[in-house]
Amino acid sequence: MMGERVGQQDRLFYEFCLEDRVPADHLLRRIDAVLDLNWLRAELAPYYSHTGCPSVDPELMIRMLLVGYCYSIRSERRLCQEVEMNLAYRWFCRLGLEDRVPDHSTFSVNRHGRFRDSDILRKVFEEVVCTCMGEGLVGGEGFAVDASVIEANASRFARVEGSEVDWTDAQRALRPVEAYLAALNSDDPPINPKQKPKAMSPTDPAAAWTTRGRHKVMFGYSLNYLIDLENAVIVDVEATPTRISKEVGVAQTMIERVAERFALKPKHVAGDVAYGTSAMLGWLVDHDMDPHIPVWDQAKVAPEGKFTRADFTYDRKRDRYICPAGKALKTSGNVVDGSAIKYMAKRSDCAACPLKPQCTSGRERRLSRDVNQDARDHTQTLMQSEAYEVSRDERKKIERLFGEAKTNLSLTRLRLRGLAGARDEFLLAAITQNLKRLAAIVAIPPPKLAIS
Repeated sequence: MMGERVGQQDRLFYEFCLEDRVPADHLLRRIDAVLDLNWLRAELAPYYSHTGCPSVDPELMIRMLLVGYCYSIRSERRLCQEVEMNLAYRWFCRLGLEDRVPDHSTFSVNRHGRFRDSDILRKVFEEVVCTCMGEGLVGGEGFAVDASVIEANASRFARVEGSEVDWTDAQRALRPVEAYLAALNSDDPPINPKQKPKAMSPTDPAAAWTTRGRHKVMFGYSLNYLIDLENAVIVDVEATPTRISKEVGVAQTMIERVAERFALKPKHVAGDVAYGTSAMLGWLVDHDMDPHIPVWDQAKVAPEGKFTRADFTYDRKRDRYICPAGKALKTSGNVVDGSAIKYMAKRSDCAACPLKPQCTSGRERRLSRDVNQDARDHTQTLMQSEAYEVSRDERKKIERLFGEAKTNLSLTRLRLRGLAGARDEFLLAAITQNLKRLAAIVAIPPPKLAIS
């Protein structure tokens, strides 16, 4: 039977409880159950003035940002509109029906000021990791490291070819340009000193010109994750320009920071072949961590028909190689290019050797040995172990986290510029992903018992 709608909207007073309007199984209710920001105001107190107009509650701003990342609302203007209308968002942000939502411009002021000066997003991230550890979600036995390319907020069509830009006074006043120019003189410049950039963005010069992103060419930053393999909890996150050397270098930084902040030291670290550099393998082995990283066996590489380095016996005690004919290849001990030690046979030995056609076309046979060859050999031995096979499969968890960040959190293109802006966005994404995982495992409501 069809009839007129029953109900009116002209009542003067309503009896309304916001708490009752948020379902018990709502994502924000479950996240709220595991999120503790009571310490936030005291932490930020030194950065707020005691005079003037009342400031916006920093906890409110953090909660609003988390809502935005949970529901892929990347625009602060739209986020303020959604919090204004959505009852669940208001409840999570501790706003009543009549409370005013902050203006979208407030986010920019605080992000570039108090939040960065206090590094508060990093502290929120670490508090969430500590909560995960307290709930037993972090095993600490095995870590995985990887990076994924995120497009920078810089047009690939508006670029300057080469590595030199004639900066105008107006450009130098831009925050990303100012930060970039200051970082050039630091111990960790955003560019690779050995290889100058092929192109630069005049609006975000720290972003790297890359072919690894979703476009054939674009400016990008790398989202670097270090995760615990037990429950795929992100234990550290960092932003770097999209360059392999930067991604590999920051892996060591993240491992050291996790050891300092959380007293976590894994027994093994998994990564793809990009992390199998000599320096990285040597550092891991020196710090008693097994590299579960695929490594190219250089000992079996040689021109066709010639002896490989694997055919030579290494005399560790005397630090020399013995060739198939029983002659010694000695070294001066000098390191070439900071990575290899050269070994050379006597020219007279090679001249009279019947195996020379199978050994070398030069006047004497020469070999090179990596300064971290022992670490490389150890890693290649680990590649045959069952533990390595397990790590290789579990390393896929980090790929799923990247997929979640890009698909569910819409983190395909940054909104903020500069390395600091990329770091802010990556920290918020990692906080959100950890909170979702924490809520899914810990804050699941108990099943209802059947009444017989």
